Amino acid sequence: GHKEFVLCLGYRGDLIREYFLNYREELTNDFTLHPGTGKTELLSRDASEWSITFVDTGLHSNIGQRLLRVRRFVENEPAFLANYADGLSDLPLDELVRLFERKKAVATFASVRSSQSFHTVQAAKDGTVSAMGAMDQGEIWINCAFFALRPEIFDYINEGEELVVQPFARLIEKQRLVTYQHQGFWQAMDTLKDKITYDRMEAQGNCPW
Repeated sequence: GHKEFVLCLGYRGDLIREYFLNYREELTNDFTLHPGTGKTELLSRDASEWSITFVDTGLHSNIGQRLLRVRRFVENEPAFLANYADGLSDLPLDELVRLFERKKAVATFASVRSSQSFHTVQAAKDGTVSAMGAMDQGEIWINCAFFALRPEIFDYINEGEELVVQPFARLIEKQRLVTYQHQGFWQAMDTLKDKITYDRMEAQGNCPW
């Protein structure tokens, strides 16, 4: 049901602008074509009620600075969602928002167990190993970058600061930061290997997101 979006553009923001400027709902929805006239009749729609604001937030800006650059578009809302847009998940946003509202947090983020294949190691100072285990089997949770934020977040971000470093440290000190621990699917797409993994999953019809 979310229909208002703000895109914080950086590297190759021109491609994202071009994609939406040339976007046709026929490419993602069922439609009827009338060859005699060339007209199309959409049988469903996905973006007709959307509003998308495109903002150049700088080539080298970090996440905190990108948020500051779009402050004027969200600061009059009671709350807003944000994410890094480099991962897919079956995260139930409604549950994250409910936790956010119930805790009256300034910021809530989703965390997941790492999907990396590394093994964690516990050892004494002399190097004697006391335990080993896969990262996804332990109690290590990582930020998966789906956020619910109140406009107050801007009171905690200074120029040049990264969102999850200094601002989140200030929120932790005031006990205004909450995490939603998601047990379901999440995977980032940061590398070509990640993209290949996603492509294979999609080809096999295995799309939990």
